[in-house]
Amino acid sequence: MKSTGIVRKVDELGRIVLPIELRRTLDIEVKDALEIYVEGDAIMLKKYEPSCIFCGSSESIQEFKGKNVCSSCKSQLSK
Repeated sequence: MKSTGIVRKVDELGRIVLPIELRRTLDIEVKDALEIYVEGDAIMLKKYEPSCIFCGSSESIQEFKGKNVCSSCKSQLSK
């Protein structure tokens, strides 16, 4: 993990502000969803990109019974 040297305080509601430089670098726009991961004592944020629950592909994603499934896996499920 690489340190940016940027420090932010948590406000009364538990929020932090991601600096504009990081948002631009990581292509994070207003209203984008972020996934939150915990690894040991570290919190990691990652831009959420829906992927297939079976193969992990992020192309041709469709929702099937509340789950993200790619068209290839969906056609295999239909068999």
